[in-house]
Amino acid sequence: MINAIKKFWKDESGMGVVEVVLILIVIVGLVVIFNDEITKIITDIFEAVEDKTAQLY
Repeated sequence: MINAIKKFWKDESGMGVVEVVLILIVIVGLVVIFNDEITKIITDIFEAVEDKTAQLY
């Protein structure tokens, strides 16, 4: 019984899930904080692509 408890306590197989969840929380937080800036950058990129394709025709 004691050996099973020690084995369970030392088992770190679930640590990967916790790390992934924490990373996702940080990414979502950054997206929420910088939402306007990200939207502006993506809009500028698409406008530049449209200008370049318009120049080709």
